[in-house]
Amino acid sequence: MDVSPFPFHGPLRPELVRGRDDLLGRLVEQVSSRRPTVLVAPRRFGKTSLLRRLDAELAETVTTIFVDLYQLRSWADLAARLDDGLSKVTTEHRAILEQIAAGFEINLGFVKASLTGRKRDDGDLTADRLLDVVITMAQRTPTLLILDEFSSIVRVDGAAGLLRTKLQQHFDEVGLIFAGSEPSTMRMLFSDTDQPFYAQADLLNLGGLDRHVVQEVVSNGFAGRPPRGLAAKILQVAGGHPQRTMQLADAAWRLRNDIDDDDELWELALGDVRDATADGFELRFAELSSADQAVLRLVASDSPLFGNTAALLGLSASSADRARKSLVGSGQLDTDEDGLSVVDPFFGDWIRTRFSL
Repeated sequence: MDVSPFPFHGPLRPELVRGRDDLLGRLVEQVSSRRPTVLVAPRRFGKTSLLRRLDAELAETVTTIFVDLYQLRSWADLAARLDDGLSKVTTEHRAILEQIAAGFEINLGFVKASLTGRKRDDGDLTADRLLDVVITMAQRTPTLLILDEFSSIVRVDGAAGLLRTKLQQHFDEVGLIFAGSEPSTMRMLFSDTDQPFYAQADLLNLGGLDRHVVQEVVSNGFAGRPPRGLAAKILQVAGGHPQRTMQLADAAWRLRNDIDDDDELWELALGDVRDATADGFELRFAELSSADQAVLRLVASDSPLFGNTAALLGLSASSADRARKSLVGSGQLDTDEDGLSVVDPFFGDWIRTRFSL
């Protein structure tokens, strides 16, 4: 099977992560000096891939416990996620971890099954003991706790408070990374004075791929002989969005043996990606509120959120402001010195084409 050098469907293998060396070095430094860190990035920007690369970089000296909190719902759910992360540790320290867990009357790998019926009410107590397992492990051997999609912690009342209470006295023992793809919620959790983790961690942002990285990735994937101008065209359309960069490169790579003309190859590759994403965007757009839809249409077409065009879409000033905050908070819109933009360039392209203004 001819395997594409441009995988884009899920997290990359550690050795395939490119263009993140500076940030990776910063994360290694943060973990090594036991400085709690917040890593923020929109979805499909390579956050999980980078964290896996970090795990690989530290594997010889650090035991990593990776806890996925995506769509967290309850205390029992939190306990189950912590148990799942601990159960996946496969380093030479696994036996030590199981011994520690047994001391806290925890049978690793079976917490979810044990929290059934009335016992689901014991989820907070079980989560408390599982955090004690993590802390005790860190006191015996260098340990990194990664809490991915940490913004979901707000769904469980009191969970962030428990984590702070258990961890704050051990920041010099446990390496901590809080990662998330809802920028405003993540920043609120660590910058709002009312939040348990206020001013408790350093904030790092994971941005898009720059021109040099895109050029390197495309050139290497095509064994040094990419179609003329392909990297520049990908950068212009994808804007450094990691997943869309790889998806476009993959589409061109799959056409490389059938199309001789470089311009035709590019147009066909671009069309293939548009076709592949259209149905998903249709569903995604339909699930949004009318105000969110209107704001996305305006942003995608570079139109102001207030004025005649917004009025034609039935969008009031207050609704526009609420929708803007919601879309920025969920990572669907980005804001910088140039204004607002749709984070996923192909979603923006689909909106402009489907709903022209």
